[in-house]
Amino acid sequence: MCDMPEKRNLIRIKKRLPIKIGTEIPNKVAFTEDLSLNGIFVKTVSPVPPGTRVKIELTISDGSTVLLEGICRWRKSVPAQVIHLVNKKGMGIKILRFISGEDIYMGFLASALDHTLVNKPQVSHPSLSL
Repeated sequence: MCDMPEKRNLIRIKKRLPIKIGTEIPNKVAFTEDLSLNGIFVKTVSPVPPGTRVKIELTISDGSTVLLEGICRWRKSVPAQVIHLVNKKGMGIKILRFISGEDIYMGFLASALDHTLVNKPQVSHPSLSL
């Protein structure tokens, strides 16, 4: 058995946030499905080819915006009429650099992670009950 290290971040925050994305300027509307320190999964019916550099304007829940540059690592295209039926339709974007708002993005991830951990159901074992 071969133990290969996981190449992606293990911690991904599931969050649907509006974004604008484009190769020159961020002008096409899409949504995030999950976010991490190194990448974003973008749910879209028109993903760019892998290797394409993109600019993303991400709007955080409080209205703050983050502008970043990334590269498409993979994509999964589906017809628009079935996008709601297929898992992981869109593209995986690796974050290359933040143009503005890196502190906002990192703060958002930290807050979302804290919220996820606080609200995670506690698993109890019957033999440990008093």
